[in-house]
Amino acid sequence: MTVQPVTEPLKFAYWVPNVSGGLVVSTIEQRTDWSLDYNIELARLAEANGFDYALSQVRYMAGYGAAYQHESTSISLAIALATERLKVIAAVHPGLWQPGVLAKLVASSDQYTKGRFAVNVVSGWFKDEFTKLGEPWLEHGERYRRSEEFIRYLREIWTSDHAELSGDFYRLRDFDLKPKPYEVPGRPHPEIFMGGNSTDARGMGGRVTDWYFMNGNTPEGIAEQVRDVSDVAAVNGRAGHVRFGVNGFVIGRETEAQAHAVLDEIVEKADVEAVEGFGSAVKQAGQSTGDKKGMWQDSDFKDLVQYNDGFRTGLVGTPEQIARRMLEFKRQGVHLFLLGFLHFQEDVQYFGRDVLPIVRELEAEELVKA
Repeated sequence: MTVQPVTEPLKFAYWVPNVSGGLVVSTIEQRTDWSLDYNIELARLAEANGFDYALSQVRYMAGYGAAYQHESTSISLAIALATERLKVIAAVHPGLWQPGVLAKLVASSDQYTKGRFAVNVVSGWFKDEFTKLGEPWLEHGERYRRSEEFIRYLREIWTSDHAELSGDFYRLRDFDLKPKPYEVPGRPHPEIFMGGNSTDARGMGGRVTDWYFMNGNTPEGIAEQVRDVSDVAAVNGRAGHVRFGVNGFVIGRETEAQAHAVLDEIVEKADVEAVEGFGSAVKQAGQSTGDKKGMWQDSDFKDLVQYNDGFRTGLVGTPEQIARRMLEFKRQGVHLFLLGFLHFQEDVQYFGRDVLPIVRELEAEELVKA
């Protein structure tokens, strides 16, 4: 399938810093805070500066520079209740959540927020988070099979009055959830996000998810994944039903040289032990895939300093350079950017003031040309 350029305006999400330590594994100063008060102020700033979504990370234990963490669904709900338009996405792990309990929580949260609650289903890469909680660690393909069933369960329980599912991991027997999620025109249920890179992830994305998140990459690398997932979606009667987001770390400065100097300093001050530990863990998870196409498989040390390969997306430079780079990805089928920052509150405002207006100008120019 040929990748179709996206015509609708780009959407923007930000990583909620509900985990201590910031988004780069470096001793460079990061003006951020994992507290609820800071995150509520940040969410209001993000909403005022053009952001559509806030994604709360999920960590159950300390590791790789993150000593403390707030649980994702609770902080997502708190953020949503403190804002008016911002949609929240809570990352959740099948295997650590019973899907019926999560479905109930999301339905209530979606009612409270009038349709602004979503989930990001994470199949898992951090083995210790499962085994130290006494849960089994499944091999890579089985983790994705379980996640796919988990999503089918959520969809069934949110949309059926007599929910039925008989799977290898989960079952439903004539179950009626009330209240259902909030009714939003054109939205059958709360949005379901997932992330991945492997063949297993691409297949699952095409078959069952609404949004497919990708680690940072070049426009060409992103286009390959968009094609693969779109092909699976088409085969399964879901052509056009999956939208795509890409991770990126934004460093905007008055000159390109100044922006790249910041990037160089981040890498020079990297916590080598933590980066290497993180790299070992995530590469072990990816190498368990049959075709070795798992996430982080071709990430080098510099890439791993930012958890989700955010530097590789290339959002480093002047506001105009960043905006033009974003349009390159949009032409390859990207609908949304999931953004990380060094100094969250200041950088979110910078993005809304200096970068986003240029993005909108460039989008308008492309529509005229089309």
